[in-house]
Amino acid sequence: MSDIRELYQEMILEHNKKPRNFQKLDKASRTAEGYNPLCGDRLTLYLKIENDVIKDIGFEGSGCAISKASASMMTVSVKGKTQAQTEALFEKFHQMLSGDQASVDLSEIGKLAVFSGVREYPARVKCATLAWHTLKAGLSGSSEMISTEKEENDSMS
Repeated sequence: MSDIRELYQEMILEHNKKPRNFQKLDKASRTAEGYNPLCGDRLTLYLKIENDVIKDIGFEGSGCAISKASASMMTVSVKGKTQAQTEALFEKFHQMLSGDQASVDLSEIGKLAVFSGVREYPARVKCATLAWHTLKAGLSGSSEMISTEKEENDSMS
């Protein structure tokens, strides 16, 4: 367990310091905004979707290290995936953090498994899932700002 904690700390620090895809996409086909009022995290997500595939993705914003690292790792994980593949990945990530963790095969979510320890800190789960809920809104074409304090954000359905 200490190995996953060390890896978690390394990955969070690395992705917070040098977030991947931290950029505005000039020709984004969809954008979405998210806000976590408990921590103050804010982000804008930019998607370039072609033929149901996320061809490019970027984000801008500010927030805690967990929020920024989660957004960074999420963008790397979903780029090139279809909407259905992305929704399935969201469900696994969300289940790992707030559901029956034993039902999630961590090998199916790759490096995102480093966030499994976040569930021990319930207030931080919202930091880790903000980017994912914002992605959900972007995929659906919603223009409403996503807040981690809205219960309807709890799943992709």
